Amino acid sequence: MTRPYAPGYRIPTDLLLKAYASGVFPMAESASDPEVFWVRPETRGIIPLDTFHIPRSLRKTMRQGRFEIRFDSDFPGVIDACAEAREERKSTWINQPIREAYIGLFERGHCHSVEAWHGRKLVGGLYGVTLGRVFFGESMFSREADASKACLVRLVERLRERGFVLLDTQFTTEHLKRFGAIDVPRGKYERMLEDALEGEAVFFP
Repeated sequence: MTRPYAPGYRIPTDLLLKAYASGVFPMAESASDPEVFWVRPETRGIIPLDTFHIPRSLRKTMRQGRFEIRFDSDFPGVIDACAEAREERKSTWINQPIREAYIGLFERGHCHSVEAWHGRKLVGGLYGVTLGRVFFGESMFSREADASKACLVRLVERLRERGFVLLDTQFTTEHLKRFGAIDVPRGKYERMLEDALEGEAVFFP
């Protein structure tokens, strides 16, 4: 994958949208590193919306209604939680320039959060960028079992309802493969992206 460093320590909103439209996204070495680099993977992770798989145990959780799922009610809280160091992940790639850039996208209606609430507590969530008919998933977190998974289920339901055609996960993980995530070569992904950028889908409201 390519990793040229971005100029300076700030990502202009318009530049960030152009990067996504070109199949490129920013990352940082760690939350404490002020620099940002651009990533264009040789293979791209996606979850095909028509073959999304919900594991049996998660179906049970969804039927129980343990979590209240909200959209865009606490975007800063979600991105901050995704950036937190945890026992299984000592450092994250969400640094201050990235946080500021995605808050800017949220304010312009191009970034959204899906949140799992248990009572008054935010216990899980995910966020991502929307452009055309694409949702670019960025990160997720869980403070209770199945909380982020429930958000992913509701995300896919909403994408289907609203006319989205591509769910980009950037990379695949064993966790995401349980839901049907696959790798596609860069050339194929960029053709899919070009097609999905035609037309417009509205995520929220």
